[in-house]
Amino acid sequence: MNKKEKLELLKDFNLYCLTCEEYSIGRKNIDVVREILEAGVKIIQYREKKKPMREKYHEVVKIRDLTAKYNALLIVNDHLDLTKIVEADGVHIGQEDYPIEVAKEFLGENFIIGLTTHTKEQVMEALRKGADYIGLGPIFPSYTKEKPHPPIGIEILDWAIKNISIPVVAIGGIKESNIHEILNLGAKCIAMVTEIVSSPNIYEKTRKIIHILEGYKNGKYIA
Repeated sequence: MNKKEKLELLKDFNLYCLTCEEYSIGRKNIDVVREILEAGVKIIQYREKKKPMREKYHEVVKIRDLTAKYNALLIVNDHLDLTKIVEADGVHIGQEDYPIEVAKEFLGENFIIGLTTHTKEQVMEALRKGADYIGLGPIFPSYTKEKPHPPIGIEILDWAIKNISIPVVAIGGIKESNIHEILNLGAKCIAMVTEIVSSPNIYEKTRKIIHILEGYKNGKYIA
């Protein structure tokens, strides 16, 4: 896929899954990602805050092989060097990470660059700086980070969906139980962490979420 085709996945009804071994109830990131991909997910973000860099590297190499096998995107959280070394599809950076212009200069034009945003001002700044997509949230309370940002609610998401030209990925506390509230606003790409990785049956849970997204894509939700 070229960059334009990759970005289409972020614009469409898709599940964007993030790794989080800490909440994977004893399962390794590799095994979790394999199940997620087998279930049909096309966007994986490798997010691992606590492991040594060498261990992260070896994990990402294996995950890159898996995403290539399943023709899925691999986005790496934070690490520009790791993104480039393993030839991932892109990087996702936060408000306190490298500036977008630095990421663009380091990676080049063929890599996707996503930016975490929490406010309208940050969203507009992401547009001005040339982000390829934004992650907007946390929509609901989320506890996967050591210092979680307060939930921003659905009002900013509603505004972004109606006013932003680049893909908006909704993230933060999104579950099977509240996903309809997000999708009914017009959101398409939905990020999930613990709802997937903490599920006793990752494959089955992932298929359920994909089924919901496909229902909205086809014009109505099919239970």
